[in-house]
Amino acid sequence: MREGEDSVHCLTVKRAILLVCPIGTYKFEVGNGQCSPCPAKSHADHNRTLSCTCIAGYFRTETDRPSKACTAPPGPPKNLQAKVNRETSVITLSWERPADTGGRSDIKYWINCPKCPNDVHFSPSYSDLISNEVNVSRLASYTQYTFYIYSQNAVSKYSKDSDSYAATNASTFSSVPSAVRNFEIKQVSQTSVVLRWDLPEFPNGKILDYEVCYRESSETIEKSKYHTQSPINREFQETTIDSLKAGKEYEYRVRARTEVGFGSYSEPIVVSTTGLGEDDPVTITLLAGGVSAVLVIMVLCGSVVLLVFYKKRKVKEPIYIYQQMIPGEQGQKEMPALTEGMVYTNGEVILPKMSKPRTYIDPKTYSDPDLAVQDFATEIEASKISIVEVIGGGEFGDVCSGYLRMPDSTTRKVAVKTLKPGVSERDKIDFLSEASIMGQFDHPNVVRLMGVVTKTRPAMIITEFIKNGALDQYLRENDGQLTLMQLVQVLRGIASGMCYLAEMNFVHRDLAARNILVGEKLVCKVADFGLSRSKEEGAYETKSGGKIPIRWTSPEAISYKKFTSASDVWSYGVLMWEVVSFGERPYWNWSNQDVIQAVEKGYRLPPPMDCPEAVHQLMLDCWQKDRLHRPTFATIVSILERMIRMPSTLSAKAKRESLTHTAPQFSKIQTVDDWLDNIKMGRYKENFADAGLFKLGEIARLSHSDLPRLGVTLVGHQKKIMKGVEVIRLHIEQIEETLV
Repeated sequence: MREGEDSVHCLTVKRAILLVCPIGTYKFEVGNGQCSPCPAKSHADHNRTLSCTCIAGYFRTETDRPSKACTAPPGPPKNLQAKVNRETSVITLSWERPADTGGRSDIKYWINCPKCPNDVHFSPSYSDLISNEVNVSRLASYTQYTFYIYSQNAVSKYSKDSDSYAATNASTFSSVPSAVRNFEIKQVSQTSVVLRWDLPEFPNGKILDYEVCYRESSETIEKSKYHTQSPINREFQETTIDSLKAGKEYEYRVRARTEVGFGSYSEPIVVSTTGLGEDDPVTITLLAGGVSAVLVIMVLCGSVVLLVFYKKRKVKEPIYIYQQMIPGEQGQKEMPALTEGMVYTNGEVILPKMSKPRTYIDPKTYSDPDLAVQDFATEIEASKISIVEVIGGGEFGDVCSGYLRMPDSTTRKVAVKTLKPGVSERDKIDFLSEASIMGQFDHPNVVRLMGVVTKTRPAMIITEFIKNGALDQYLRENDGQLTLMQLVQVLRGIASGMCYLAEMNFVHRDLAARNILVGEKLVCKVADFGLSRSKEEGAYETKSGGKIPIRWTSPEAISYKKFTSASDVWSYGVLMWEVVSFGERPYWNWSNQDVIQAVEKGYRLPPPMDCPEAVHQLMLDCWQKDRLHRPTFATIVSILERMIRMPSTLSAKAKRESLTHTAPQFSKIQTVDDWLDNIKMGRYKENFADAGLFKLGEIARLSHSDLPRLGVTLVGHQKKIMKGVEVIRLHIEQIEETLV
């Protein structure tokens, strides 16, 4: 190297040495570039640093340049809210960006719901969310869910700390699935049709089955037939309806069922089967000839069969009612059939042990009650039942909880009613009749019979176990803890069960909150079918041998022993009052005679506290004196479903002043102490006495705001006392009207 070049080289090295970056700065490349201070949230602890190191808790991604500030994972989302749609039970989650974004803008979110079912649907998604709102559907009814909303950015994966999240709880309401979608006719033939539909948008639980309702367009709804289809594991469902008439126009509807009940029917579809109808002249001629030939053959065969049958009959056999159909101008006529075992009921031939009749058959029509039990109940070996404890008592024996060993070797908790030894033959018949009645019912809002034990002693009736017991007691224990929408859902479930029983032509006769059982998720089931129905002609007694339950019984049933579905509707109205008042006793402490006289004069129970006007109006409709003017249970279900779909209809509260009738006098309540004892709030006697309240007139002037100063701080007790105040006001108003 020449001398001059050597000098230049030395100068370059010297400059490089002079430009070495000191602590706190960095230079990305070796050379003569300028040193730069470390970006935010980073540091350089020695000289000659090519890039600064992020401080604890801050990071750079692989693609971030050294000049970019170090960033951190974001904080939790702000203002997380969960809103539940009362009609669909869809939960809408919304939130705001974290207050601390960590210095980045690439924030995404994801959702975790530990209790959500496997088929839960998040819209638009549950992960990689950019938006701040998500809809969650396909959730179970009356279930509380916890949602965790996590916020992340590109450097979250480098952090060892727990992810940032916000959590919130939300409870669903809706108890039934929404209507099915895209209901259509896929194929039509002379005698069958293939129907197809998509799953409900909001199943609100596991779909147990679908019910297709169909009828000829010229027939009334009461003539409808029903077809049940189990769900198939596909996005669409399909079923075939057979045994239709050729050339006839039919209307079809379908609805889904969960463990809580049926959803709404789809919009009806009307389509005609192919071929010639029954009214065609050729068809009628062929039918007439065919029927004539068949009748001749059947009469000959019938004579032979009956001759053999009566010759062999040595003991009294069960009496069967049956029918042979003959088309004619007046419809279907009845003739004795030749096939033993066919049961005729309501225009249908039912083959016992092959299918459940859709019309209730009174076990009393059987000459031997054991035969009715065999037809409608399953015999269970006593060895398969293990009784755990006695949970109650009945007229015929104990009521116990226990376990039933199922065919697949699993066990199921059940309720067991036992028949105590030494009972009369009549009591045994009544006991078995309850099983024969229950065995005919299959509905999610009716208590289900599991089976009976009759071949060994003691005889037992095994039913499903209902966790929360009787509705009246459950309401009193949870006074003020249930929302109005939950109460309406309870009423809707009971009405659905009663609608099913009414369609079966079964009259309950003792519908009241005490005879409704409450299961999980507030699923209510109609129970107590063991009434002793007419021990003497025209009479009616409860199982305990008592008189008619006056407070729940319609005027025509009290006066004329006329029990119909319409009288059950009256009882349902009283049950509604029980539910909304959280188990209050109807007509309070009035005597039965006071109740009868008041109802005959037009008095109707006033709306309970905070009762919506629409709900009380439905009660009043159920209490129409003319039973033909009362709504049917199908109408009641429809009205309650509309309330659930449109919660705004429940916003207007009923006013007591709107009633035109007053209550009878209470001869037994003379003092404030009497009144407090009557409403079971005697613990506050000293409180009222210390406040100088000794007269009922002073009680009538109390308002809700007065109760805390009287030492009544519990919400449930406040409600109960204010309900009692309302009764006192009615009592005083009646006295004033009488004086006028």
